[in-house]
Amino acid sequence: MNVIISTLAVFWLILAVFFFLIKRGLWIFSDVSKGLSMFMLEKALGPAIDFVSGRPGSAATAWIVHGFIWTFAASTFTFVGLWLTHDPTALHSFQSWGYHPKSSELIYAGRLTALFGAIGMMVIGASLYALPKLSGTNLASESNATLVSLIWTLSVLLMFVGSQNSVILGVAILTIANLLLSLASIAILINMIITVSEATQDIPFPGWLILFAVAGNIAAILAVFASGAYKEGTGQWLLFHLSGGTFFFCGLAGVSLYSASVGSGNPLWSKSLVAFTLFGALVTINPMGSTDSSMVTDLFSLSSVELDATSRDVIAGSFLMALSAIPIIAFSANMLVTLRGTDAFVENPDAPGIAELNLGSWMLVPVAIGALFVQTDALGGVNELTGISQSLDLMAIWLVMIPLSLGTALNVLPRASGRHQLSENRSRWAYWMMTGGAFLGLLITMMSDFTDMALSESMAEQSASINDELRKVGSVMFYGTVVGTIFHCTNAISGQFRGRIVETPTTSSISSISVESYTLTSPTTIRKILASGATLDTEVAPSGQSEEEGSATEL
Repeated sequence: MNVIISTLAVFWLILAVFFFLIKRGLWIFSDVSKGLSMFMLEKALGPAIDFVSGRPGSAATAWIVHGFIWTFAASTFTFVGLWLTHDPTALHSFQSWGYHPKSSELIYAGRLTALFGAIGMMVIGASLYALPKLSGTNLASESNATLVSLIWTLSVLLMFVGSQNSVILGVAILTIANLLLSLASIAILINMIITVSEATQDIPFPGWLILFAVAGNIAAILAVFASGAYKEGTGQWLLFHLSGGTFFFCGLAGVSLYSASVGSGNPLWSKSLVAFTLFGALVTINPMGSTDSSMVTDLFSLSSVELDATSRDVIAGSFLMALSAIPIIAFSANMLVTLRGTDAFVENPDAPGIAELNLGSWMLVPVAIGALFVQTDALGGVNELTGISQSLDLMAIWLVMIPLSLGTALNVLPRASGRHQLSENRSRWAYWMMTGGAFLGLLITMMSDFTDMALSESMAEQSASINDELRKVGSVMFYGTVVGTIFHCTNAISGQFRGRIVETPTTSSISSISVESYTLTSPTTIRKILASGATLDTEVAPSGQSEEEGSATEL
């Protein structure tokens, strides 16, 4: 059976229907259905809705702050997991509590909390701010989105518990976590759909990337189960990568492009490349991620099946993964050129997160190419490169996805909350600690993986002493990432209470959209005008003008 093509056909059909409904103005969303949806989002929650603020930007702030906390937790779990690879008895004192952590379990916990806690929450938080701006309206329900952040955080907490003990009192913890995550995703999607139904302008491509990120993840799950592919190893592998190509890649691309334009003050370099990114991400298979589909089987309580693809699936999967280079390169190039003229690797107080966005954009292409070779090797059953799969997966998380999501969060948070970070200097130190720790630590760890692979191929009975030393150095270097996340987390959260108040923007809107007119109400710069999406054809209108002949225009 050609599992990949049959599943993708269902997946593309669902996305086509979704796109058709949005473009038709959501005619299916009548006044009655909108009212019912708003009732479910707010009134049905009862008194709980009164405990959260409905202020514009409050939902984005809550999600991003949660994301910062999970970033620190994920870095800690990953560091301890890397350390236990060469020192398995380092946490033996926990045995008195009945807890016996293993390296693989803690690295697994780090992956789960990084993907769904850190990256997922920061991407959704930025989306809840950017999508209404791109649509020219307000978020349908700030209060509901804020409460849903608590449900999402609870699900990530259960993921950590389930990664250490999958079954407690006969209950599959990871399955419960996935159920809560699915309910939260549906609530966020409904909130976004109602928001765009009230749009006052055409939704630009970054907005479509955000919409398809949430909808595409749900469509991937429906497609795999509708086609019956979940019973096969190829289908489980495909679901992992479809979720990576939709929720993670599309979501990161949408909010990163928005933040790159707004933060740098430059309009998007190419809107055509954004379209290529969107279309390519949905019709190809993203290669980044682990070759092990255990995360899918654990979250959905599926029987794990070995990846044994047919020749047709190998050809189709390899071709679509190779084709994914087009949207990946398009996104990376668009980001880097849009960020031109800025302090690429220095924290700018007026545009925080630019350094992180640059790092993620630079590292995306080499990491994706490496993942392409590893995934093609695994899909074909060769398995000569699976030894570096884990390290490469961690590189994708900490050198691409975390920097892009973190950079976006740093850029959006002051705009959503109204307060800057506490210290610019601490943010700069955090960047260099995270970058240096993740890059050097994971690179050295991968060198150790290559040594293990060479020894295994030579059928050596004992590992080389240099291998243990490399892993020790790699874990020590990665500790810099932990310190960096502490700096970022404390700096951002403290800024919500003691940070400088953000000045009210003088522009009518701040987005990557090309605007038709721009009203000057106070002195401003050409850079700020361009940051609003203005072009050479944009009409500049004075707010006041003196009637005296020859007098200057009042701005």
